Amino acid sequence: MTAIFLLNGPNLNLLGQREPQIYGADTLADIEAMLQTHAAARGIALTCRQSNHEGDLVSWVQEAGLAGAGVLLNAGAYTHSSIALRDAISGSGAKVVEIHLSNVYAREAFRHKSMIAPVCAGVICGFGKTGYILGLDALTAASGTSQT
Repeated sequence: MTAIFLLNGPNLNLLGQREPQIYGADTLADIEAMLQTHAAARGIALTCRQSNHEGDLVSWVQEAGLAGAGVLLNAGAYTHSSIALRDAISGSGAKVVEIHLSNVYAREAFRHKSMIAPVCAGVICGFGKTGYILGLDALTAASGTSQT
């Protein structure tokens, strides 16, 4: 069975109440449930985690790499600032897809630069919760796992 970690960073625990005009009305639990259903239908073991702490995300990326698992990563604000997260991605060997609910390139200029994108397999942004499905499908396609 293919294993994928879904890692969500700071403030994503506030989904559904934080700026719904940007991030949508779905909660993180709603998104995780949708993705669990999608993953289960494809024989994927999905581990969902969220933290507001950079070190947790670093440890989880390393854990995924050691386990040979792929990672869907919405690093939130750490996308634009975390060299530690970048180093964890490049050093762990984990295949990572960076995802964002909003189109970061249509927002404030500081959101246009990702510290982690250069060490990720790809970036998906601007498709709301559908971006999580696209990221999961991209990871499974990249690993050669067939999808139904």
